[in-house]
Amino acid sequence: MNWEQVFASRTSRMKASEIRELLKLLDQPDIISFAGGIPDPALFPAAEFQTAISDILSGPRAEAALQYSVSEGYKPLRDWIAGQMARIGVPCDADNILITSGSQQALDYLGKLMLSPRDTALVGWPTYLGALGAFNAYEPEYDRLDPRGNRSAADYAEAAAAKGGRVKFAYMSVDFANPTGETLDAATRHHMLKLAQDLDIAIIEDAAYQSLRFDGEAVPPILALEIEQKGSIEACRTLYCGSFSKTLAPGLRVGWICGAKEVIGRLVLMKQAADLHSSTLNQMAIADVAGRIFDAHVAKIKAAYRARRDATLAALAEHMPAGVEWTRPEGGMFVWITLPRGMDGAALLAKSLQSQRVAFVPGSAFFADGSGRNTIRLSFSRADEAVIATGIQRLGALLRG
Repeated sequence: MNWEQVFASRTSRMKASEIRELLKLLDQPDIISFAGGIPDPALFPAAEFQTAISDILSGPRAEAALQYSVSEGYKPLRDWIAGQMARIGVPCDADNILITSGSQQALDYLGKLMLSPRDTALVGWPTYLGALGAFNAYEPEYDRLDPRGNRSAADYAEAAAAKGGRVKFAYMSVDFANPTGETLDAATRHHMLKLAQDLDIAIIEDAAYQSLRFDGEAVPPILALEIEQKGSIEACRTLYCGSFSKTLAPGLRVGWICGAKEVIGRLVLMKQAADLHSSTLNQMAIADVAGRIFDAHVAKIKAAYRARRDATLAALAEHMPAGVEWTRPEGGMFVWITLPRGMDGAALLAKSLQSQRVAFVPGSAFFADGSGRNTIRLSFSRADEAVIATGIQRLGALLRG
């Protein structure tokens, strides 16, 4: 059978993730990998989850844990998340929360909810590769979002109209962004709110790394700043996407969307049609473990990742040749490197794997138009300080020729 004739047109925009492919290299023991932006499994609270799941399945909650459940998500977990949101300036209740199968599903749902073919999504240049993958299925156009720039709302709107649609949302990761590691200050977040208001569009605030701040003062989420202006989450256009993947356990696939109930209600219908609900057992386990150890565990992993961030920056300062630039993140898992003009990150990766056995992600994967070829992303989350020093020394030697 010729399957191509029955595939939807949108499948032509589906591509294998370069990061997913690179993760296969982790099975090769001689590879030093700065590729996958994934947590260190040695830091997972495995014993706490073992206890939680055992308690759930051996007690009166076992039937509920193994049964179908509500699409909105496990109510005690949504209550706990609402309490956490209040701590960061977002007063809300459980009905403002939808549990998703990781924040990746949240991005997929929001793209599905808002994008028609030829509509425009405003994204960073670069931006999170997984967001592009999620949105691509709905056949959008992309325009370059520069939060610190001076493009007018009219300019964005006219560019979208010329492509046959309208601007629907701005997607942003404002704390320790993947891939750049950069954080937007409060003034820039206010500027984005003004732009979104002028365009009458939504803001998707991807907060996957917000808990992983090592240095400096926390900046309120865009949603918190908007609530200060509007007085209530129900009047807000910002949709906040959170996740337990970077703090507790990525394999359990538990994330959430927080926003106005009008939007959450539409997303619940989408969840019902897609997978009915996320794993109840996983949600219960997350609720139990988060309720007992969240703050202490986050403090533990931040100390580990801070040391690795520091080792990465020190090694870059020591070993990178002139002409190489990099970001200095206040948290998260990533450092973004800009190579001299004319260098190609993908070609460098091929040479690095062959001669140095060091892996990283070529930066062009994070650009909607495939540009940025002279950039690469390093993740410091999986390697200890000694391995980081060795890997960056090898990479510097390769760049020096």
